Amino acid sequence: MAGESRAVQQDTLISLLGGKRGAFDACAPLVIFIAAWFAAGESIAWATASALVAALAIAVWRLLRGGRPRAVVLGLLSVVVAAMIVFYTDNPTDILLPRILSNAASALVWAGFIVFRRPLLGLVVGAVLGQKTRWRRDPDLVRAYACASWLWVAMYTVRVIILTPFWSTDDAAVGLLWGGFFQVLLSWPLLALCLVGSGWIIKAVLPEDHPGIRHPRAASGDF
Repeated sequence: MAGESRAVQQDTLISLLGGKRGAFDACAPLVIFIAAWFAAGESIAWATASALVAALAIAVWRLLRGGRPRAVVLGLLSVVVAAMIVFYTDNPTDILLPRILSNAASALVWAGFIVFRRPLLGLVVGAVLGQKTRWRRDPDLVRAYACASWLWVAMYTVRVIILTPFWSTDDAAVGLLWGGFFQVLLSWPLLALCLVGSGWIIKAVLPEDHPGIRHPRAASGDF
């Protein structure tokens, strides 16, 4: 039962941090955009239309499967915004721009929360474990979550660094092919590595006598 409970908690954590489902929803319209662009003779109109149809189909499927309406709508809107940008600029590699900007913003937000001693990883894990913000009264846990959160800042930063050259290239075919490839590669696989790395960092930073993330130590004051 304990192992099953841990598996459920891990699945919930992966879901909150944007797991396989989120990665698929973000990457599928991009892959279809790229395929349609090449198949239709580099037609931006066909590529954007294909991506929008794919995003709409995914949104409807998620809603029918009981997905959270807010998350579904936001996912659809992100594709709509990307399509509008591409259609306006007539530059197919601009399909990568919203992803670059969102990752840059995520890196800044995660770093900001660390600086103010409210690491987002702690907020997410605390919510999954039903602790709310009790972990913030444990200085060791705050430090461990902060250290692990820097790994997430690095993940978002790496995505920006790798994708930006493909967005800014003058060779649209190369930019789309490699940009699409790396966006897929840097989605779920990198997230999984980051999740594993976070667990290792938390374990390494916590003192040996600490009872673990499920048992925050009470301490005077609030952080």
